[in-house]
Amino acid sequence: MKPVEIYTSPSCGYCHAAKRLLTQKGAAFTEHDVSGDPALRRVMMDRAHGGHTVPQIFIDGTHVGGCDDLYALDRAGRLDPLLAD
Repeated sequence: MKPVEIYTSPSCGYCHAAKRLLTQKGAAFTEHDVSGDPALRRVMMDRAHGGHTVPQIFIDGTHVGGCDDLYALDRAGRLDPLLAD
């Protein structure tokens, strides 16, 4: 599977839902907790083209959006191909 990165904060329900879906898909992911790190949050926002809410999800370096976007990709049948090598 392609590498997945997810920017999160511990108390974010959407972050937990996104991680749950990725885990169900068998996708390993690197999690970046931005809750106490303003510099990391700025990195996330730069990579996400201004996206300031968590989660922000990247598959193989490409920004796919947040939790709702991830679930929409799955419903459309487009998430599995994005994750596949």
